[in-house]
Amino acid sequence: MTTQKSELIAKDKKIAVPGEILATGMDFLPSNGTYRLSDKILASKLGVLNVDGKVLKIIPVSGRYFPRKGDVIIGKVVDLNFNGWRVNINCAYEAMLSVKDATSDFIRRGENLTKFFDINDYMVTQIINVTSQNLVDLTLKGMGLKKLYGGRIIEINTHKVPRIIGKQGSMVSMIKEATGCKITVGQNGFIWISGPPAGEILAVTVIKKIESESHQSGLTDKIKEYLDKNRVVPKQTTPVQESENDFEQEEPQSDAQSDFSDEQE
Repeated sequence: MTTQKSELIAKDKKIAVPGEILATGMDFLPSNGTYRLSDKILASKLGVLNVDGKVLKIIPVSGRYFPRKGDVIIGKVVDLNFNGWRVNINCAYEAMLSVKDATSDFIRRGENLTKFFDINDYMVTQIINVTSQNLVDLTLKGMGLKKLYGGRIIEINTHKVPRIIGKQGSMVSMIKEATGCKITVGQNGFIWISGPPAGEILAVTVIKKIESESHQSGLTDKIKEYLDKNRVVPKQTTPVQESENDFEQEEPQSDAQSDFSDEQE
């Protein structure tokens, strides 16, 4: 009995459809979005094939964010009550930030919570719990978690977030350096951009370009060339200094601000 030779049938970074044969033989291993049937690996969902050595996985081309404990995300306040804030985190489930998880300071019963967060305010926050009923609990107690001031928010496909960030933050760092902007990428697909108007526009354009062309090979070189042609900050200029987790920002001084941590990594 002879063993079939292992062969990669589909091409890396190409669209795959459910049931499509991606590889044959036992040398390749299935991962997210793929499965083994006998000596073949097939796609189980529509998406872009990612070949990492001998591991095959499918990156979905669409789909909303699914909250996970520990994720650092960007949220928008949509409602408030006596004990906290209801937050839109770009998914189908409701998220809550309680007063006790927003500040360590004592807040009197009946305190006006809009001093801290008002409707339509944005924040960098972290998921601390997802219940069996899919209720999401948030916190602002952590390094870099805080209210966001100014700038603009854009939304991208959550499955493209790793491509925007790049390996070890290389892609987003390249965008910051060329645009002079501070950028925070939430794992839920919300991105905060703050900088000179021309820099913000360039950053949005480049991020949307990466999102739409993420399946193409050589994308990093293409983006680098595009930024070099359109950069707002000259190469010899010192780039914007930011903390490693991209959360550093300047905030206006107010009485309410003192109730939130301004720690930086």
